Amino acid sequence: MKHYQIAALPGEGVGSEVVEASLVILQQAAQQFGFTVAIDRGLIGEPAQQQHGNFFPEATAQLCEGKDGILFGAVTQGGLLELRKRFDFFANLRPVRPSVHLRDRSPLRPEKLDDVDLLFVRELVSGIYFGASGRGIDQRGSYGYHTMQYWDREIRRVAKVALKQAQNRRCHLTIAHKENALPHLPWTRLVQSEAAAFPEVTIEPMLVDTLAMQIVMNPQQFDVILAGNLFGDILSDLGAVLTGSIGVLGSASLNAAGSGLYEPIHGTAPDLVGKGIVNPMGTIASVELMLRQWGEIKAANCLMQTQEELLAQGYRTADLMTRSEDKFVNTQEFVDRFLEMMSSID
Repeated sequence: MKHYQIAALPGEGVGSEVVEASLVILQQAAQQFGFTVAIDRGLIGEPAQQQHGNFFPEATAQLCEGKDGILFGAVTQGGLLELRKRFDFFANLRPVRPSVHLRDRSPLRPEKLDDVDLLFVRELVSGIYFGASGRGIDQRGSYGYHTMQYWDREIRRVAKVALKQAQNRRCHLTIAHKENALPHLPWTRLVQSEAAAFPEVTIEPMLVDTLAMQIVMNPQQFDVILAGNLFGDILSDLGAVLTGSIGVLGSASLNAAGSGLYEPIHGTAPDLVGKGIVNPMGTIASVELMLRQWGEIKAANCLMQTQEELLAQGYRTADLMTRSEDKFVNTQEFVDRFLEMMSSID
């Protein structure tokens, strides 16, 4: 029997609600598929700031050391960038596969979603979020600045991840870039250089503004999309348009050793806190990605199949309610039905 250890960092807002919901499901998956999971909980974000005077205290960093995975909720201001940087989680994977049962929740025509299966690979520990920044004043007045800086090696290493992902999928990689305005960030040249080791993968550079337009006009053309930190953040959130709600999307952020941070891509949703109606599917999707990283494929497939079965039966959380025939379930009811359905799937 395999044994895994994870750190759970709920953060703030609805983070604690979705993380706790997914942990219950993870524990049932462990019992059902013959492995065990030990969970250590830690503070990050505002709760950590209040208790330790730091959004990402050293105690939390030590808690995460050596774990098989870190399950994260949400924060508003601080802690997440520090966590990503501390463990060098440089490759962020965000799959977007619209459910056939939610096609009418997307503003796109249903036929536009046929066979859509995208994977965004986003560089996560460099670029404009980590470059030199600040405020200043000169003869023209006050100003602010953020620097988009990338070392070539940082682009090359995330390119290798994206190329490997494309090789294991449909062998097509789109590079998001803005080299007409940012010529000193040569994503296309550097990725194409790494692509020599992946001759079966077709490379398609695309200006990021064109790419954003094409994602909503013709998403079926894409397989793997590689982007820097800022562009990847925006483009992958745009992918939520295809699924009908940002609440259903999860992500995995991996370092070179294969250790991972797993988190939904939605935020803290302060307007939903304490109402018991938040959608836990994004965090469950993140748990699914964690299980796949561990090699627990049967358990991961069970989670995916269970969710599809519940959606097929018409169950919807608040963010997905659009029709009178929808069966509303709050967070706890969704989890209860999920657990019941899981137990019937091998």
